[in-house]
Amino acid sequence: MHNASAQALLLAAGRGERMRPLTDHVPKPLLEVQGKPLLQWHLEGLQRGGVHSVVINTAWLEEQFAHSPGPLFEAPPLPPVDIRYSREGRDFGGALETAGGIVRALPQLAPVFWVAAGDVYAPEFSFSAEDLARFAAAPALAHIWLVPNPAHNPRGDFGLSETGMALNLAAGDSAPRFTFSTIALYKQAFFADCGIAPGNPEGTKAPLAPLLRRGMDNGHVTATLYAGTWVDVGTPARLAELNSGDCPV
Repeated sequence: MHNASAQALLLAAGRGERMRPLTDHVPKPLLEVQGKPLLQWHLEGLQRGGVHSVVINTAWLEEQFAHSPGPLFEAPPLPPVDIRYSREGRDFGGALETAGGIVRALPQLAPVFWVAAGDVYAPEFSFSAEDLARFAAAPALAHIWLVPNPAHNPRGDFGLSETGMALNLAAGDSAPRFTFSTIALYKQAFFADCGIAPGNPEGTKAPLAPLLRRGMDNGHVTATLYAGTWVDVGTPARLAELNSGDCPV
């Protein structure tokens, strides 16, 4: 299904410190996993989901994105994906962190849009038009996908209620926590009160987690538990395991 208004932001601005020395010369989202640049797995999933307009935010070694993936991603027979860039390196000298980068890109995005980090591997994830339409019609301002906790994040990030609300659990709460996959749907209204001017003209750096926690406390964030393959490709060891066929989930 091709939804002309469906858009996505892929986060690709980070330095990738934990992935050094591999990222000294290649941005982490362009490192190859199973024979393809990591970012391409998301682009293929978005293309299958009918999303054909994508913004990629860049900073570290951002000139490399002009060649891969460039201005257009093509994987026939599906329609091509138009790609635009939010160049944080060129405009501000470095990455603006997650919330800062999203707010910077907002003028290029639709009122409702997908976001995913360019350094996670989730080849089976469905960026479905049905999920987008359902979220657009719901009162929530954000919908996030949670995953079972990987070995490197055993305590998890957020809780999940029986009614599908994401929970900002207190430190002593014994309820199960899950890990935020970085994949989410947002409405622009979610960022309206974040303290950063629209389009982030000053280049303010800001993390996303405090906004999500505040949104959860206000009942604005829903969630789904995703059980498919998901890997935070954050270290050379995890990349090597993926490419050897051992999926560390």
